[in-house]
Amino acid sequence: MMGFDAASVSDLVSSIKDVLEEQFQEVMVQGEVTNLSPSGAGHWYFTLSDENAALSCALFKGDALRNPLIRNLKDGDKIVIVGPISVYQKRGSFQLLAKRIFPAGEGQLKLQYERLKAKLSQEGFFDIEKKKEIPKFPKRIAVITAEHGAALQDFLNVMNRRSLWMDILIVPALVQGDGAPRSLVSALKKAQAISDVDVIVMTRGGGSMEDLWGFNDENLVRAIHDCPIPVISAVGHQVDFTLCDYVADHRSETPTAAAETLSQPQTELKARLTFCQTHLKSDLFKLYQHVQLMTQKFHPKELLALMKEKIQDAHMRLKSIHLSERASELIGLPEAEQRLDEAELKLLHNMQMKSATLTEKLNRFEHVLEALNPSKVLGRGYSYVTTKEGTVLTSLKDYSKATSGSKIEIQFHDGKGLAIKE
Repeated sequence: MMGFDAASVSDLVSSIKDVLEEQFQEVMVQGEVTNLSPSGAGHWYFTLSDENAALSCALFKGDALRNPLIRNLKDGDKIVIVGPISVYQKRGSFQLLAKRIFPAGEGQLKLQYERLKAKLSQEGFFDIEKKKEIPKFPKRIAVITAEHGAALQDFLNVMNRRSLWMDILIVPALVQGDGAPRSLVSALKKAQAISDVDVIVMTRGGGSMEDLWGFNDENLVRAIHDCPIPVISAVGHQVDFTLCDYVADHRSETPTAAAETLSQPQTELKARLTFCQTHLKSDLFKLYQHVQLMTQKFHPKELLALMKEKIQDAHMRLKSIHLSERASELIGLPEAEQRLDEAELKLLHNMQMKSATLTEKLNRFEHVLEALNPSKVLGRGYSYVTTKEGTVLTSLKDYSKATSGSKIEIQFHDGKGLAIKE
């Protein structure tokens, strides 16, 4: 034994964990509940057993919220659990992690449902990116359902109330029983063969899982997947899910919801048109009133009356100010007269001042002239000599130029004397 390498416990348990969890990613097990125990954190632990074996199970808080059945579960109840096998490495034990819980009475159908769902999901039948867009304003709709069922009446009632122009074609089919899958596939092919169909609605009312089982048929799911026309699945009630719901391009909870989905764009358009119509009528009425008002306001008679009124008003205002009696006040005559009087007084004063100044100046000139008068000088004993022709002899040189024997005059202050030059 010394020549062999022994594995550690951790390595062995880890290897077992990898193998088990890889092999049993999702199992469906039926058994009786025992040792049911909730934890303070919201988890649930219990044992699923039969007469020959027991299996530890755990339902964690998040999954417990999605499985309300756990709140009413008690020891001794028989249930079906779907989930993966997990190995708790620290203890070297394995347990089933419950993801979904069903009453045991539905176990076989649930098992088939889950297995087929997993198979089709792996093949990509439920991929979101493969789903076709539902037309916003479809003109022709093919409805696959029971011809006299309540689902059809619910659908038609909503469409008649809300839609405006849709053509609805009824393609009858069985929606319950063993012949339902073949009938539904046949109806789907007939709907595809009808010209100008924009969308196909497959619908029926709610029921038990057995009642809706025809809508979990693999051939029907594949036919819906391959249908080139968008398909709406409206099967059952809000809590009911069939494989047709997963593969369809759109899922509606009820037939009424499907009709509301298809008619909603038209309803919104109708509401917008009604809104626009109301506002358009209101605006047109306001415009009509405005035009009437303008027409009345600017009518020649109205304009003439308005002009007369303004002329009369102006005449009354003109009359009220008494222009003829306030002429001097309005044109400022008193002020002008006052300014003229002031100017006259100022001019007279300036003339008197100027005259006095000039008189004084004249008197000064007169005194100066009087002082410079030659007769005044001669009165002080002076005289001057002139030739007979009247030329004044102002110097001896001028006197020497006079010829001998010529007559000269001597001017005194009181007369003249005659002399002869030697």
